[in-house]
Amino acid sequence: MASNSSSDTSNDIFEEFSSINDRLKLLYPMVNEDETPLPRSWSPKDKFNYIGLSNGNLRVHYKGHGKTHKDAASVRATHPIPASCGLYYFEVKIVSKGRDGYMGIGLSAQGVNMNRLPGWDKHSYGYHGDDGHSFCSSGTGRPYGPTFTTGDVIGCGVNLIDNTCFYTKNGHNLGIAFTDLPSNLYPTVGLQTPGEVVDANFGQAPFVFDIEDMMKELRARTKATIENFPFPGNDSDQQRIMHRLVSSYLVHHGYCATAEAFAASTGMEFTEGITSIKNRQKILKLVLLGRMGEAIEMTKLLYPGLLDERPNLHFMLKCRQFIEMVNGSDVDLHTNVRHPHTSVIQSTKPFSEMNGIQKPTNDDAMDTEDKNYSNGFPNGLLFEDAINQGATSLCGGNRPAVERMLEFGKELYNYSQQLFHEHGTNELNKKMLQDAFSLLAYSNPWSSPVGWQLDPMQRETVCAQLNSAILESSNLARKPPLEVAVAHAKELVQLMSRSGLGCSAFANVDDILMN
Repeated sequence: MASNSSSDTSNDIFEEFSSINDRLKLLYPMVNEDETPLPRSWSPKDKFNYIGLSNGNLRVHYKGHGKTHKDAASVRATHPIPASCGLYYFEVKIVSKGRDGYMGIGLSAQGVNMNRLPGWDKHSYGYHGDDGHSFCSSGTGRPYGPTFTTGDVIGCGVNLIDNTCFYTKNGHNLGIAFTDLPSNLYPTVGLQTPGEVVDANFGQAPFVFDIEDMMKELRARTKATIENFPFPGNDSDQQRIMHRLVSSYLVHHGYCATAEAFAASTGMEFTEGITSIKNRQKILKLVLLGRMGEAIEMTKLLYPGLLDERPNLHFMLKCRQFIEMVNGSDVDLHTNVRHPHTSVIQSTKPFSEMNGIQKPTNDDAMDTEDKNYSNGFPNGLLFEDAINQGATSLCGGNRPAVERMLEFGKELYNYSQQLFHEHGTNELNKKMLQDAFSLLAYSNPWSSPVGWQLDPMQRETVCAQLNSAILESSNLARKPPLEVAVAHAKELVQLMSRSGLGCSAFANVDDILMN
């Protein structure tokens, strides 16, 4: 019973952690927490000693004497507010106002004296409960909002686009309190008299204030700024550039009929002939169908020398061909008979036993791989032994299909050795071969740790690389300018985020293109 109870508790903690992460990701989608973690609790190290923490460092209570302002104590959050939040918000619930309710809620920079309420020192900002004043880097406050006491929920929001701060009380926006804020500020709370207790909500629970509405407004404002940004040249120049981008995209991906219709309506000319586009289209269609053998042969026929000049690409295609043989999708060019759409490995148990291999579990799959590979590759005997000893149980007894796959595996291994001797070690090629051959170690390769290779989606990566190589061989761009422009835009948004520009939070390229 104790074990089950412990397991249930662990599951509850995991689910709670996942829900918190989901909520924060929804609030701040552009934040990369590996680079700029979000504040999630108060810091047990960055506080004055009159501050006590509990409830996962979310509850703050005062434990000092509280006689004068010199007894004030504050605590900062674990991390500063990332600029890529765009709009950051946290709330503090007043659990108890204590003796006098000398509480301050706000922001401060790293290194600001914690023996103060927030707002008293330079680069410190606070809204105080006893008088409702705002304090901006000074011990002299200004009238700002109402006082607050036990039961009230005070929110603090930071607009990282305009560098302003606003507060809320019980869900009502009190307006802008501070402007021209510096970067890298920490959520901060300060207490001063006995009995004062507050709880923080950094997003682990829904907020009282509807912050999403403000975020929608900022997102719309950012989108309008982007759309209204001046474009060089006149309208006809802009239209011509856009037409060229669209046309090159359609041609690159082989949408021949659409490209022809678009050219007819806009007067754009192709940089590649219709015949060449259709040839690429035929090859790529074969790849997407998993008929790699035919795709390779057609590439050699239509683009002589292309694969000879790109041995690593050729090796990748042949690895994919072996995977499609396992998958049952590849065509046998020698017999011109397509394998049925089932794996050629219906059961590898007899095959494994013949070679002294036990089917590995997830934990020992790598150990098995190490036993059957020499310098990271199979020793070649695996295939020959299977054929010689009669692997008739494979593929439901379809011996020719099994023999073809195993023979191809030997050819693939020999090709890898040839590349190794000619060009040296290639870690990517080595891993591709290991992953492909590891499929043979499992009775059900689709559910194995390496079964992801059998997913038809994996063909798209192969398709893209082959397509780019064909275009490059014809002195055309490897990638369409439209995709390059989008990739550049996304990288610029990331750079804006790292540079502390808050508008990056609402400059989602995909969202802007879709709307």
